[in-house]
Amino acid sequence: MSAAELPIPIDRERVAEFCRARGIRRLSLFGSVLRDDFDPGRSDVDVLAEFEPGVRPGLRFFGYGDELAAIVGHKVDFNTEAWLSEYFREEVVREAVPIYEQARSEGNPAPWNWT
Repeated sequence: MSAAELPIPIDRERVAEFCRARGIRRLSLFGSVLRDDFDPGRSDVDVLAEFEPGVRPGLRFFGYGDELAAIVGHKVDFNTEAWLSEYFREEVVREAVPIYEQARSEGNPAPWNWT
């Protein structure tokens, strides 16, 4: 599945602003939002965040799910790779669909392409 095929609308600019303001390098979706069993009226949205090197959000981290929920219009379960259970971490990382990726600096690969 690509970001264009998601069952919920994503305001890319608001998501990008959210990520830039918090030092998030990549933001991806995983779980039911990528499957046919997603229920827009009841399902939450599972999010995987990768922070820029050296970013330590501290206790603010625990409010990021609520802040992002206001943007995507659904309850958000906000995670990092380290917070995921070791029993399914690799599968989640492999199947996650990026909805934001920080533009790369010179000498690095091109920024995320939304197509």
